[in-house]
Amino acid sequence: MNNDLILIMALIIPLIGIIFALYLSFNIVKQDEGNKDIIFIGNAIKEGAMAFLSKEYRVLSIFVIIVAIIITVLLDFGKDITNYQLPKIAISYIAGAIGSGIAGFVGMSIAVRANYRTTVQAMKGLNPALRIAFKSGAVMGISVVSIGLLGITIIYLIFDSMEAAAGFGFGASTIALFARVGGGIYTKAADIGADLVGKLEAGIPEDDPRNPATIADNVGDNVGDVAGMGADLFESYVGSIIATMTLAAVITATASSVTLISDSFDSKNAVVLPFFIASIGIISSIIGTFLVRTKEGASMGSLLWSLRTGIFSAGFIVLIVMLLGSLTSMFPLGVFWIILTGLIAGVIIGTASEIATSYEYKYTKNLAEQAKTGAATIIIGGLGLGMISTIIPTLVIIISMALAYMLGGYYGIALAAVGMLSTLGITLATDAYGPVADNAGGIAEQAKLPPEVRERTDALDSLGNTTAATGKGFAIGSAVLTAGALLFSYASIAGIESTNLLEVKVLIGLIIGTLMPFVFSALTMQAVGAAAIDMVNEVRRQFKEIKGLMEGKAVADYAKAVEISTNGSLKAMIVPGLIAIIVPIATGLILSKEALGAMLAGSIASGFLLAIMMANSGGAWDNAKKYIESGKLGGKGSDAHTAAVVGDTVGDPFKDTSGPALNILIKLMTIISVVFAPLFIG
Repeated sequence: MNNDLILIMALIIPLIGIIFALYLSFNIVKQDEGNKDIIFIGNAIKEGAMAFLSKEYRVLSIFVIIVAIIITVLLDFGKDITNYQLPKIAISYIAGAIGSGIAGFVGMSIAVRANYRTTVQAMKGLNPALRIAFKSGAVMGISVVSIGLLGITIIYLIFDSMEAAAGFGFGASTIALFARVGGGIYTKAADIGADLVGKLEAGIPEDDPRNPATIADNVGDNVGDVAGMGADLFESYVGSIIATMTLAAVITATASSVTLISDSFDSKNAVVLPFFIASIGIISSIIGTFLVRTKEGASMGSLLWSLRTGIFSAGFIVLIVMLLGSLTSMFPLGVFWIILTGLIAGVIIGTASEIATSYEYKYTKNLAEQAKTGAATIIIGGLGLGMISTIIPTLVIIISMALAYMLGGYYGIALAAVGMLSTLGITLATDAYGPVADNAGGIAEQAKLPPEVRERTDALDSLGNTTAATGKGFAIGSAVLTAGALLFSYASIAGIESTNLLEVKVLIGLIIGTLMPFVFSALTMQAVGAAAIDMVNEVRRQFKEIKGLMEGKAVADYAKAVEISTNGSLKAMIVPGLIAIIVPIATGLILSKEALGAMLAGSIASGFLLAIMMANSGGAWDNAKKYIESGKLGGKGSDAHTAAVVGDTVGDPFKDTSGPALNILIKLMTIISVVFAPLFIG
């Protein structure tokens, strides 16, 4: 392998990706904005989203500076603070945080411009609406992978240090966790408030302009499902690359003799290989975006295959290039099989999530049937469905880890995660388009457009719920592989050869780690509940005190509802984020380095299962509600619909707050352990 050429590719191809994202952005913003009502609603959503993100980033910037100072003192300067040197870990940490923040900002800034333009295109047909919504998702997807690869490549070229690379990942994980939690709390507080008072108490339709929480709900789709998700997947993407390159360096440095995949494949080749795979993935994702289109009146299955065509085509291109590289002796054939393993594992986990959550399949249809006997039975059914849905992803992860290990050891496991996320540019696009379609439907309702417009946006929105579950499957699957690789990196750096579970400190560490995802989920769900109560009370107050609001003769105070969600989410995101950072460091310092290793293993196992369960339960509840709203089982306003709304409300924080944040949690704790490992030695 020509390593210098690969690194040049890793600089040039992300720039091509950024140019392509800019091209798509200009194409979106030149589209028709619609009438003054549509523009007014769109601008209100945009202003609320930008105000939240600005306030959130100001809070996080203070936190990032404090952590950077701590890293400089404890790690960059070491024990001798007078021994001044360039604080490479702290600089890389700040760079990772900035990259993650930019990824979220770019995705949200185009989403709030594409949502009302998608509404206008939905007036013309299903395919024009899909194209605009998907293009906005593609801007997000291509931007995330391009910024991520460019950032980690520059850090590697400047510092040529695995410690600096790990610092970059730590910064990305920090912002991702807070952005996911803060955005998730915001969006679900608004969504629950709008549903409980608007639908169930006032009996008004979803996204009705009389509901004060409507704009806050639409804003939440952008700050949680777009900005938060962008930061989340940025962290996942760079984390897989960092885990792979760190393992290659650590294994070589800590072993007298080591083989990475084959005798002819040395550590320098192993370090730059993920850069090559990521570069090919960006080009493949760009090509795949041109293949997504559909026809008017398309069924859910047809819409799904429109997106699958783009995803599968991108994956096929990556595999062809990797096979050619192996056959021409650019790298061992084992690399191709590892990448194939990662891609297939991602597709199977995503498809399993899709089958569990889409109302095209029997599981969600059966769940909707349980709504006929009330809210309790649909909640029980949704929990059971989410729990049983963990079986296939677990088996897939076990098999893929075993195969990757046979082919390339621990390095192979990390490389499988790179393969799984190699086409993230387009898989993220199919996920990020969903909130845009959701917003488009809300705008259509508020602007009082013809019913067929809402029918088209609802079809795209329902598809978005399924692709979101698929995207979450990819994210948590890659998180397990990445976290597992980082765990071995930590063990190698800390000098841990084996762990004895019969040792009390180690067992305590394992139990703490298993507990962490549950505590984290509890805190985030309770935060959603508290913020939702404030929102419910505010919506009730406005219906009671604003004369003529229910009759449509007065305008709701949208700004107050937006303010409640903003303040509640920003306050509530701090404690879960701090716990995720403090607990691993405290475990390593107070107990032992072996106890910390056990803690990480426990958190990976329980976090993986809990995340899958929450994502699939929430997605199934949401689509069961939409299945009934499509006219089945009595349709809107029926007793079954009322029960399904309750189930969907319970599922909101499952699938959009706590569940998605768990994959960041397990990676954040492992990357923190890698960064701070020198403190735990001795």
